[in-house]
Amino acid sequence: MYKINFSKPIHIHFIGIGGISMSGLAEILLDRGFTVSGSDRTASPLTEHLCSIGAIINISQTAENITDDIDAVVFTAAIHEDNPEFIAAKEKNIPMITRAQLLGQLMTNYETAVAVSGTHGKTTATSMLTEILLKAESDPTISIGGILGSIGGNIRVGSGKTFVTEACEYTNSFLSLFPTIGIILNIEEDHMDFFKDLNDIRNSFTEFAKKIPENGLLIINNDIKNTNLITKDLKCPSVTYSVNNTADYRAVNITYNEAGYPSYDLIEHNKTTLHIKLSVTGEHNISNSLAVIAAARKMKISDQSIIDGLSTFTGTDRRFEYKGKIGNVTIIDDYAHHPTEICATLKAAQNYPHKKIWCAFQPHTYTRTKAFFDNFAESLALADNILLLDIYAARETDTLGVSSELLAEAVKRHNPNSYYFPSFDEAESFLLTNCEEGDLIITMGAGDIFKLGEHLLGLTNN
Repeated sequence: MYKINFSKPIHIHFIGIGGISMSGLAEILLDRGFTVSGSDRTASPLTEHLCSIGAIINISQTAENITDDIDAVVFTAAIHEDNPEFIAAKEKNIPMITRAQLLGQLMTNYETAVAVSGTHGKTTATSMLTEILLKAESDPTISIGGILGSIGGNIRVGSGKTFVTEACEYTNSFLSLFPTIGIILNIEEDHMDFFKDLNDIRNSFTEFAKKIPENGLLIINNDIKNTNLITKDLKCPSVTYSVNNTADYRAVNITYNEAGYPSYDLIEHNKTTLHIKLSVTGEHNISNSLAVIAAARKMKISDQSIIDGLSTFTGTDRRFEYKGKIGNVTIIDDYAHHPTEICATLKAAQNYPHKKIWCAFQPHTYTRTKAFFDNFAESLALADNILLLDIYAARETDTLGVSSELLAEAVKRHNPNSYYFPSFDEAESFLLTNCEEGDLIITMGAGDIFKLGEHLLGLTNN
């Protein structure tokens, strides 16, 4: 594998530079004096920002973009071998590495490298830890898979000795990383277009844990079944956390305030130590906070920085994000696109002020919809009223015989208030006609469903 010497800046080209992780890596390299070029199919605020700080970006992907002065090419799992830039780079014998390989190489430049993995919650947990590190004034470098207001985007380039990143299991990309602290938030079935089954996924997370050195630490959710099978042969020590089970880090005496935000007493190794207040709702966020507290302890961060960091974290874009009100109806947007995430979000909403919960859901990919069809139906039924919009295909073309119309009928077996709408306009009209003062609308999904809520609020014309 080609290795980059970060002390000798060169010209690196990113195929798919507009992605949330790729854009962050590009910004880090620009800060280190590298020449950065790249391409993507569409412009975005991320590509515009990169251009403003010196990147050269083409909004097209053609062979001509691979010029002779490029020293190395970085590409993502979404780029296939028939991509014209991929082909051109191969023909020119330009060294090529994956996004994950670049991220892994970059991590080795830091004394402490934290990788946050799990089927769900990576962005939130990474952001929580970011807030703690900022309060501790450790000047970290951060790569987040979402937009965090306190760092003004998805990336923060610091001069400290700490690097924090999300670690995605898809295509086993997290096996290219070199963490000194690894977090496993949860392990569930997802990305079944790549993994064979749950055991295959567990095996990958086990391999991820094995990459942590003996002076490092694995932090793992004790709600995961048979955690001992993951931790038994590790070089490094491990600690557990849980809201529901016995663990090294636990939350007890949980209460919720009028806004639905929880507080709890922290138990560390059977001793009550801190009182934690969160500014995000949901039991899943209590769980996320326990994981990052364990990481902060390993980094010897003060109690006050932990308390202050967690209390000031108000969420990231598209994670139970408050968008506004129309006619005293509250609109929230959430990225949930897996049945477990949907269940967690809708349960969290129960503690949020509301009369009725309206969930407008846009399934993400045909593969995921087919794999978890019945689970989607059950989890969505937790809302009082459910609106199904057409499946967001993303990278897929084969419908696999599934549709949102069929899913709406399946939801009706659990909750009769389930409706299918082939367009955002029809869904919007239905909501405007039927929602009442005090109701809560949640637009949900990993596609462009957020536009529905923004249009209701008059924030967009699309």
